Amino acid sequence: MKTVINDQTHDLNIELIRPGDATYDDERSIYNAMIDKRPALIAKCKSAEDVIEVVKYARNNKMEVSIRSGGHNGPGLALVNDGLVIDLSPMKEITVDPKKKTARVEPGCTWGDVDTATHEYGLATVSGIISTTGVGGLTLGGGHGYLTRKYGLTIDNLISADVVLADGTQVHTNKNEHPDLFWALRGGGGNFGVVTSFEYRLHPVKNVIGGPMFWPIEELETTLKWYRDWLPEMPNDLYAFFLVSEVPSADPFPEEIRGEKVCGLMWCYTGPQNQFEKYLKQARNSAKPLFEFTGEMPYPALQTMFDGLFPTGLHWYWKGDFVREISDEAIDQHLKFKIIPTPLSTMHLYPVDGAAHEVGKDETAWSKRDARWSMVIVGVDPDPGKTEIIKTWARDYWEALHPHTLGGSYINFMMEEGEERVKASYGDNYERLRKVKAKYDPENFFHVNQNIKPKEK
Repeated sequence: MKTVINDQTHDLNIELIRPGDATYDDERSIYNAMIDKRPALIAKCKSAEDVIEVVKYARNNKMEVSIRSGGHNGPGLALVNDGLVIDLSPMKEITVDPKKKTARVEPGCTWGDVDTATHEYGLATVSGIISTTGVGGLTLGGGHGYLTRKYGLTIDNLISADVVLADGTQVHTNKNEHPDLFWALRGGGGNFGVVTSFEYRLHPVKNVIGGPMFWPIEELETTLKWYRDWLPEMPNDLYAFFLVSEVPSADPFPEEIRGEKVCGLMWCYTGPQNQFEKYLKQARNSAKPLFEFTGEMPYPALQTMFDGLFPTGLHWYWKGDFVREISDEAIDQHLKFKIIPTPLSTMHLYPVDGAAHEVGKDETAWSKRDARWSMVIVGVDPDPGKTEIIKTWARDYWEALHPHTLGGSYINFMMEEGEERVKASYGDNYERLRKVKAKYDPENFFHVNQNIKPKEK
């Protein structure tokens, strides 16, 4: 299809969507329904060549750009008002090399797509906990999930990337080619270009033992104190994130406990099957569980367990921080906010220790290698009328805990919180990131993100 942009005809198969088009409202919808941005143009790119052409067009026409992969970003940085969205969702190719244990993945893929492709060979890489998340944003922000204690962060398993830069050129980057760019991509977000393919290292993961365990919310203090001391001492085969939540009104949860306020664990175990029971017993000994639903399952089944609870179209408000130690004082604050305001709102403490601690803080842009947990507090509800309720709860909860944290956040758990929060998240790596930004994007063309401003010359 020939498409006319800026009165120039290009033999490119680029679908362009504008306000007034029948599909416009659907195409500008993203995971967080709280976001209502109206781009001037959405370019549905099917190849790196399309991306190059669109970047050049945006530069020539002085248009702001955003980059959309899966559209899961909380503050909606996949979209830009009155600007151009580089929509990568049509780029869905995955190539798995089972001998080399690698996968080349285009940025329109979700982690569900990747898990399905790699599971066929009994392989997987590190991703998040919801399979509808896009590979691009999660990877560039650092990436953590069920396999982090065993195999590190997603960026620790990134081998190479193809990137379209702000000047419209494309480069291949890895530890030997453009190593400064490769360093920055691993945690620096979408600041440095449009990644058109990712190459990941894969690991032998077929089935895991996983699922939830809940305690009554009255056991929060007891179980969280036990968990903070217990998990860091466990082998890397064992992963369990701590949560405060409400029992969903859905299977497999018994009707008599649906709606109960709970705290609990979400398990993922990759070690010898006959060893898992002892860890379950240790958890049961901390307090009597209200509910358990753990068992052996294919890894993709665990990855999709939250998909039905959190579909596209809910209203979200995120706040996050890195945590090194969970002090008694911090637990006192958790107790004050243990009653969540809506059924889907939650607090999670994701482990980021184990193998993630085997990488130095200056080896990638992710600097908080001494964090043990990545905490997220999310207010969630389908009703837009609950917006202020969920925002207030999440902000107040976060403000109470912030003094007990490392002061920075996983950038994928941030709203639009400003330059100081970005600096705090990158710590000592921030100035180095600014230098890389100045080299590859000196005009800050890619700034609709958790922005790192170029170093001034």
